[in-house]
Amino acid sequence: MSHFGITQAIHFVERYGYALLFFWVLVEQGALPIPSAPLLVAAGALVRTGRLNAVLAVACCVAGALVADSVWFHLGRRHGKSVLRFLCRVSLEPDSCVRQTENAFLKYGLNTLLFAKFIPGLNAVAAPLAGDSGVGAVRFLAVDTLGIVVWSATYISVGFIFSDQLELVLAYAQRLGSGLVILVVGLFAAWILWKFMQRQRFLKQIEVARIAPEELRERMDAGEDFFIVDVRSSLASDSSTLPGAIRLSTADLTVNWQQVPRDREIIVFCS
Repeated sequence: MSHFGITQAIHFVERYGYALLFFWVLVEQGALPIPSAPLLVAAGALVRTGRLNAVLAVACCVAGALVADSVWFHLGRRHGKSVLRFLCRVSLEPDSCVRQTENAFLKYGLNTLLFAKFIPGLNAVAAPLAGDSGVGAVRFLAVDTLGIVVWSATYISVGFIFSDQLELVLAYAQRLGSGLVILVVGLFAAWILWKFMQRQRFLKQIEVARIAPEELRERMDAGEDFFIVDVRSSLASDSSTLPGAIRLSTADLTVNWQQVPRDREIIVFCS
């Protein structure tokens, strides 16, 4: 990209900044792994120079995020954990993001939405988990809106405060010319690859022997003695568990691992 091309890109952001903020945030909150923080910081710098209005910029972020979050909230209410697992796959987050979000909801309740967008993984599944937990739509929208305002205003403020430094970065980027495009594309590709490898590494780590429910029932009926641990969150929609299972959170299991017997086969019920 030439100096002229970069200048044109800057003018494009200045001219269509509000629409760009809306659609970029909408896409990110739609679970695609496209970070919007750099755009929000750039918007903050444009606010400093008077080329964007801070209130309108935040309003566009709120509108885009609320559209996506509302859809995921209702899908989570209707389809539960299957939506959460789907979101983890699309956003290239490890499946543990479901458990981490459940733990956050158990600890902080709906207030999790106030900081969820700052945390990868938590951001992806917070809205559908809120729907799955039975939270009312009005309460969800109120708290989620506040969380989006805090999130977007924080990054825009960073851009506002450090706009002079961003001007220096932009001047250097203009000197790079087409090399900037190669650098940006390379960094983005590397980030996507890292997310993919992180997920694959997690999946490999949890490749353990599995047992079908039917096989477990047959072996229990045959008199085999198992130590069954139900590590599902209390947010699980189904409160039933396996006969004889002991309910423990993953945190309790980590702390009290000495209580797990070594003389029996151990069955972990996690989904």
